Amino acid sequence: MIPGFPYAQPIEGFLGGLLIGLAAAIMLLGIGRIAGISGLLARASGMSDSGPKQSIALMFIIGLVIGGGLFSLTLGPIEVRYPPNLWWLVPAGLVVGIGTRLGSGCTSGHGVCGMSRLSRRSIIATLTFMVAGFATVALVNLSGGGW
Repeated sequence: MIPGFPYAQPIEGFLGGLLIGLAAAIMLLGIGRIAGISGLLARASGMSDSGPKQSIALMFIIGLVIGGGLFSLTLGPIEVRYPPNLWWLVPAGLVVGIGTRLGSGCTSGHGVCGMSRLSRRSIIATLTFMVAGFATVALVNLSGGGW
């Protein structure tokens, strides 16, 4: 059992990672593009002309939603815990969006796809994401704002 995730088993994490890697490899080898979610969302919404065709981006995003739905139908509902002050989610989301733009990509683009290609920029970006995440958790817990 994994603390905080009473129903999760290590094999599930392994299989999930394997499927994420497989999806990224299929996208890279199939159409020559990385499976960075922020770029795919920008393309699917028409906010960007770079990247895969809009229809491919839409299909990928729809597949993520369907996959989540199938997961929920298969395993049932999961416990969702929200922070005590939900209004913090708005500035947090804005900071994540700004960071994604400044870093030229999101965690999936850099962490999954870029690191697998040994991209120096993606390795630095992923290390930055991780350090910022660790620091944020430490600050929130020190301030008594933990969940």
